[in-house]
Amino acid sequence: MTILVVGATGKTGRRIVDRLTALGLPVRAGSRSGTPSFDWKDRATWAAALRDVQSVYISYYPDIVVDGALDDIRAFTEQAVAAGVRRLVLLSGRNEAQAQAAERVVQESGVEWTVVTCSWFMQNFTEGYLLDPVREGVIALPARDVAEPFVDVDDIADVAVAALTEDGHTGRIYELTGPRLLTFAEVAAELSTATGREIVYAPLSIEEYAAGAAELGLPEADIDMLTTLFAEVLDGRNAYPAAGVQQALGRPARDFADYARANAAAWS
Repeated sequence: MTILVVGATGKTGRRIVDRLTALGLPVRAGSRSGTPSFDWKDRATWAAALRDVQSVYISYYPDIVVDGALDDIRAFTEQAVAAGVRRLVLLSGRNEAQAQAAERVVQESGVEWTVVTCSWFMQNFTEGYLLDPVREGVIALPARDVAEPFVDVDDIADVAVAALTEDGHTGRIYELTGPRLLTFAEVAAELSTATGREIVYAPLSIEEYAAGAAELGLPEADIDMLTTLFAEVLDGRNAYPAAGVQQALGRPARDFADYARANAAAWS
Protein backbone atom coordinates (compact mmCIF):
# COMPACT_ATOMS: atom_id res chain seq x y z
CA MET A 1 0.00 0.00 0.00
CA THR A 2 1.23 3.43 -0.99
CA ILE A 3 2.35 6.25 1.32
CA LEU A 4 1.07 9.66 0.22
CA VAL A 5 3.26 12.65 1.04
CA VAL A 6 1.20 15.84 0.83
CA GLY A 7 3.45 18.81 0.19
CA ALA A 8 6.03 16.66 -1.55
CA THR A 9 7.93 19.60 -3.02
CA GLY A 10 8.22 21.48 0.30
CA LYS A 11 11.10 21.51 2.74
CA THR A 12 9.89 18.53 4.75
CA GLY A 13 7.97 16.72 2.02
CA ARG A 14 10.76 16.28 -0.49
CA ARG A 15 13.08 14.93 2.20
CA ILE A 16 10.42 12.44 3.29
CA VAL A 17 9.88 11.31 -0.30
CA ASP A 18 13.63 10.78 -0.72
CA ARG A 19 13.87 8.74 2.49
CA LEU A 20 10.87 6.55 1.69
CA THR A 21 12.18 5.96 -1.83
CA ALA A 22 15.58 4.98 -0.45
CA LEU A 23 13.82 2.45 1.79
CA GLY A 24 12.20 0.91 -1.29
CA LEU A 25 8.69 1.82 -0.17
CA PRO A 26 5.89 2.81 -2.56
CA VAL A 27 5.47 6.57 -2.23
CA ARG A 28 3.20 9.03 -4.02
CA ALA A 29 4.28 12.66 -4.25
CA GLY A 30 1.30 14.82 -3.41
CA SER A 31 1.82 18.11 -5.22
CA ARG A 32 0.37 20.10 -8.09
CA SER A 33 3.16 18.74 -10.31
CA GLY A 34 2.68 15.13 -9.14
CA THR A 35 0.97 12.29 -10.96
CA PRO A 36 -1.84 12.29 -10.05
CA SER A 37 -1.73 15.92 -9.03
CA PHE A 38 -2.74 17.16 -5.59
CA ASP A 39 -3.85 20.71 -4.87
CA TRP A 40 -5.14 21.92 -1.51
CA LYS A 41 -7.25 24.47 -3.38
CA ASP A 42 -8.86 21.91 -5.70
CA ARG A 43 -10.63 19.20 -3.71
CA ALA A 44 -11.43 17.36 -6.93
CA THR A 45 -7.76 16.28 -7.02
CA TRP A 46 -7.83 14.57 -3.64
CA ALA A 47 -9.58 11.31 -4.51
CA ALA A 48 -7.04 10.18 -7.09
CA ALA A 49 -4.14 11.08 -4.81
CA LEU A 50 -5.68 8.99 -2.00
CA ARG A 51 -6.44 5.90 -4.08
CA ASP A 52 -4.82 2.73 -2.63
CA VAL A 53 -3.05 4.76 0.06
CA GLN A 54 -2.43 3.34 3.52
CA SER A 55 -0.55 6.19 5.23
CA VAL A 56 -0.45 9.95 4.68
CA TYR A 57 1.95 12.71 5.67
CA ILE A 58 -0.03 15.97 5.83
CA SER A 59 1.62 19.36 5.50
CA TYR A 60 -0.47 22.38 4.60
CA TYR A 61 0.59 25.08 2.16
CA PRO A 62 1.35 27.89 2.73
CA ASP A 63 0.90 27.43 6.50
CA ILE A 64 -1.44 25.62 8.84
CA VAL A 65 -2.52 28.92 10.47
CA VAL A 66 -3.88 30.60 7.31
CA ASP A 67 -7.59 31.10 6.76
CA GLY A 68 -9.23 28.00 5.34
CA ALA A 69 -6.54 25.57 6.48
CA LEU A 70 -8.66 24.01 9.22
CA ASP A 71 -11.63 23.41 6.91
CA ASP A 72 -9.36 21.86 4.28
CA ILE A 73 -7.65 19.57 6.77
CA ARG A 74 -10.99 18.47 8.19
CA ALA A 75 -12.39 17.70 4.74
CA PHE A 76 -9.20 15.95 3.63
CA THR A 77 -9.02 13.83 6.78
CA GLU A 78 -12.63 12.71 6.35
CA GLN A 79 -11.98 11.82 2.71
CA ALA A 80 -8.76 10.00 3.57
CA VAL A 81 -10.44 7.84 6.22
CA ALA A 82 -13.33 7.08 3.85
CA ALA A 83 -10.78 6.02 1.21
CA GLY A 84 -9.23 3.47 3.58
CA VAL A 85 -6.22 5.35 4.94
CA ARG A 86 -5.14 3.81 8.26
CA ARG A 87 -2.36 6.15 9.44
CA LEU A 88 -2.02 9.96 9.43
CA VAL A 89 1.06 12.01 10.31
CA LEU A 90 0.40 15.75 10.62
CA LEU A 91 2.99 18.53 10.48
CA SER A 92 1.71 21.14 12.91
CA GLY A 93 2.72 24.49 14.35
CA ARG A 94 4.10 24.61 17.86
CA ASN A 95 1.69 26.09 20.43
CA GLU A 96 -0.53 27.73 17.80
CA ALA A 97 -4.27 27.67 18.48
CA GLN A 98 -5.26 27.20 14.83
CA ALA A 99 -2.73 24.40 14.47
CA GLN A 100 -3.97 22.70 17.62
CA ALA A 101 -7.50 22.71 16.20
CA ALA A 102 -6.16 20.88 13.14
CA GLU A 103 -4.37 18.42 15.43
CA ARG A 104 -7.68 17.57 17.10
CA VAL A 105 -9.21 16.79 13.70
CA VAL A 106 -6.53 14.16 13.09
CA GLN A 107 -6.67 12.86 16.67
CA GLU A 108 -10.43 12.31 16.39
CA SER A 109 -10.28 10.70 12.95
CA GLY A 110 -10.62 7.12 14.20
CA VAL A 111 -7.36 5.95 12.59
CA GLU A 112 -3.75 5.79 13.78
CA TRP A 113 -2.23 9.26 14.10
CA THR A 114 0.98 11.04 15.00
CA VAL A 115 1.53 14.79 15.25
CA VAL A 116 4.90 16.46 14.73
CA THR A 117 4.73 20.02 15.99
CA CYS A 118 7.66 22.24 15.15
CA SER A 119 9.39 25.51 15.87
CA TRP A 120 11.11 27.69 13.26
CA PHE A 121 13.09 25.80 10.62
CA MET A 122 16.85 26.18 10.37
CA GLN A 123 16.44 25.71 6.62
CA ASN A 124 14.60 29.02 6.31
CA PHE A 125 18.11 30.49 6.21
CA THR A 126 19.15 28.35 3.21
CA GLU A 127 15.96 27.38 1.38
CA GLY A 128 13.52 30.12 2.31
CA TYR A 129 12.90 33.82 2.60
CA LEU A 130 15.97 34.41 4.80
CA LEU A 131 18.55 33.14 2.29
CA ASP A 132 19.10 36.46 0.49
CA PRO A 133 19.27 38.53 3.70
CA VAL A 134 22.00 36.25 5.04
CA ARG A 135 23.91 36.54 1.78
CA GLU A 136 23.58 40.32 1.97
CA GLY A 137 24.77 40.32 5.58
CA VAL A 138 21.72 41.85 7.27
CA ILE A 139 18.80 39.89 8.74
CA ALA A 140 16.13 42.56 9.25
CA LEU A 141 13.09 41.15 11.05
CA PRO A 142 10.52 42.11 13.71
CA ALA A 143 11.79 39.40 16.04
CA ARG A 144 12.88 41.58 18.97
CA ASP A 145 15.09 39.60 21.38
CA VAL A 146 12.82 36.55 21.58
CA ALA A 147 14.70 33.23 21.58
CA GLU A 148 13.67 30.17 19.58
CA PRO A 149 14.99 26.58 19.51
CA PHE A 150 15.37 26.37 15.72
CA VAL A 151 14.79 22.84 14.38
CA ASP A 152 16.58 21.08 11.53
CA VAL A 153 14.21 19.97 8.79
CA ASP A 154 16.21 16.75 8.39
CA ASP A 155 15.24 15.88 11.96
CA ILE A 156 11.58 16.54 11.12
CA ALA A 157 11.83 14.27 8.07
CA ASP A 158 13.46 11.48 10.08
CA VAL A 159 10.71 11.61 12.71
CA ALA A 160 7.96 11.71 10.10
CA VAL A 161 9.38 8.70 8.25
CA ALA A 162 9.60 6.77 11.50
CA ALA A 163 5.97 7.62 12.30
CA LEU A 164 4.85 6.61 8.81
CA THR A 165 6.70 3.30 8.69
CA GLU A 166 7.23 2.02 12.24
CA ASP A 167 5.07 0.90 15.11
CA GLY A 168 5.23 2.69 18.45
CA HIS A 169 4.44 6.24 17.35
CA THR A 170 0.65 6.08 17.27
CA GLY A 171 -1.09 8.58 19.53
CA ARG A 172 2.08 10.61 20.09
CA ILE A 173 2.57 14.37 19.78
CA TYR A 174 6.26 14.96 19.14
CA GLU A 175 7.36 18.50 19.90
CA LEU A 176 10.40 18.95 17.68
CA THR A 177 13.04 21.62 18.35
CA GLY A 178 16.75 22.07 18.28
CA PRO A 179 18.74 21.51 21.49
CA ARG A 180 19.17 25.17 22.50
CA LEU A 181 17.57 28.59 22.37
CA LEU A 182 18.89 31.30 20.05
CA THR A 183 17.79 34.86 19.43
CA PHE A 184 18.09 36.13 15.88
CA ALA A 185 21.10 38.16 16.99
CA GLU A 186 22.72 34.94 18.23
CA VAL A 187 21.78 33.24 14.96
CA ALA A 188 23.57 36.03 13.10
CA ALA A 189 26.64 35.43 15.24
CA GLU A 190 26.55 31.69 14.49
CA LEU A 191 26.27 32.43 10.77
CA SER A 192 29.16 34.89 10.99
CA THR A 193 31.34 32.22 12.58
CA ALA A 194 30.37 29.62 9.96
CA THR A 195 30.90 31.90 6.96
CA GLY A 196 33.86 33.92 8.18
CA ARG A 197 32.17 37.25 7.41
CA GLU A 198 30.01 39.64 9.39
CA ILE A 199 26.26 38.98 9.41
CA VAL A 200 24.12 41.12 11.68
CA TYR A 201 20.56 41.15 12.93
CA ALA A 202 18.65 44.43 12.50
CA PRO A 203 15.40 44.63 14.50
CA LEU A 204 12.36 46.14 12.78
CA SER A 205 8.85 46.96 13.91
CA ILE A 206 6.01 44.90 12.47
CA GLU A 207 4.91 47.96 10.47
CA GLU A 208 8.39 48.51 9.02
CA TYR A 209 8.68 44.86 8.07
CA ALA A 210 5.26 44.80 6.37
CA ALA A 211 6.01 47.99 4.44
CA GLY A 212 9.37 46.66 3.27
CA ALA A 213 7.86 43.34 2.19
CA ALA A 214 5.19 45.17 0.21
CA GLU A 215 7.85 47.27 -1.54
CA LEU A 216 9.58 44.05 -2.58
CA GLY A 217 6.34 42.80 -4.13
CA LEU A 218 5.47 40.10 -1.62
CA PRO A 219 1.77 39.17 -1.94
CA GLU A 220 -0.50 40.65 0.72
CA ALA A 221 -1.57 37.19 1.94
CA ASP A 222 2.06 36.22 2.51
CA ILE A 223 2.74 39.48 4.35
CA ASP A 224 -0.27 38.90 6.59
CA MET A 225 0.89 35.35 7.37
CA LEU A 226 4.45 36.40 8.21
CA THR A 227 3.43 39.38 10.33
CA THR A 228 1.00 37.17 12.22
CA LEU A 229 3.75 34.66 12.93
CA PHE A 230 6.13 37.36 14.15
CA ALA A 231 3.52 39.22 16.19
CA GLU A 232 1.56 36.35 17.70
CA VAL A 233 3.72 33.22 17.62
CA LEU A 234 7.20 34.67 18.14
CA ASP A 235 6.18 36.07 21.51
CA GLY A 236 8.20 33.83 23.81
CA ARG A 237 5.64 31.03 24.11
CA ASN A 238 8.09 28.63 22.45
CA ALA A 239 11.21 29.79 24.26
CA TYR A 240 12.14 26.35 25.56
CA PRO A 241 13.74 23.30 23.93
CA ALA A 242 11.68 20.11 23.72
CA ALA A 243 12.75 16.47 23.56
CA GLY A 244 10.64 15.24 20.64
CA VAL A 245 13.56 14.20 18.44
CA GLN A 246 15.10 12.18 21.27
CA GLN A 247 11.75 10.61 22.12
CA ALA A 248 11.00 9.58 18.54
CA LEU A 249 14.46 8.59 17.31
CA GLY A 250 16.57 7.91 20.40
CA ARG A 251 19.18 10.48 19.40
CA PRO A 252 19.74 14.20 20.05
CA ALA A 253 18.40 16.91 17.79
CA ARG A 254 20.88 18.61 15.48
CA ASP A 255 22.43 21.86 16.72
CA PHE A 256 22.28 25.11 14.75
CA ALA A 257 26.08 25.41 14.71
CA ASP A 258 26.35 22.05 12.91
CA TYR A 259 23.74 23.15 10.40
CA ALA A 260 25.53 26.46 9.81
CA ARG A 261 28.92 24.81 9.23
CA ALA A 262 27.43 22.26 6.83
CA ASN A 263 25.69 24.98 4.78
CA ALA A 264 28.28 27.75 4.82
CA ALA A 265 28.77 27.53 1.06
CA ALA A 266 25.12 28.39 0.48
CA TRP A 267 25.70 31.92 1.83
CA SER A 268 28.82 32.73 -0.18
